[in-house]
Amino acid sequence: MDYAAKFEQGLDYQSFLEKYATPEQLDKWDQFSAVISLTDSQKELLSGFVREMKVIVMAGAWCGDCVNQCPIFHLFAQATDKIQLRFFDRDDNPDLAEELTTCGGARVPAVLFLSEDNFVCGRAGDRTLSKYRVLVNQLDGAACSSGLAIPGDQLTLDVIQDWLDEFERIQWMLRTSGRLRKLHND
Repeated sequence: MDYAAKFEQGLDYQSFLEKYATPEQLDKWDQFSAVISLTDSQKELLSGFVREMKVIVMAGAWCGDCVNQCPIFHLFAQATDKIQLRFFDRDDNPDLAEELTTCGGARVPAVLFLSEDNFVCGRAGDRTLSKYRVLVNQLDGAACSSGLAIPGDQLTLDVIQDWLDEFERIQWMLRTSGRLRKLHND
């Protein structure tokens, strides 16, 4: 897949929601967005990023896991100009959905990290380790919740940190890349 071309076709966060979310879905995304925040140390970490990261996010406005994670990615991107996010609706992008399958399915959210020059650096999704730990302990529950996480609860804080750890890992991969250090003369 030509990830550079695909990235350019993606939507920013707000455009994605305007195009795909129903008013009820948008309300859930907005509610969650309004109650999450970064700590000072998380903001400081993000502000220290020096390499551009292109991040492709496969999502569904209808998906509870997306409601509880995609606003986190947007929050990270607001904290640094080094994170360039592009959102894609899973059902409208079957080619990308096929590329980003997880455990044999087109699960969302699915995140693909690219370097500034469009090399794949990593992928993650559909849930973080903290979320899976909770789900394993609640195996009787639904496979995909359609509600909101409880704002400020420990799981939400853990999921924010899980995702920040993944974004940080990719940033340090990019920062220490010999190829990119040569390109940027640093």
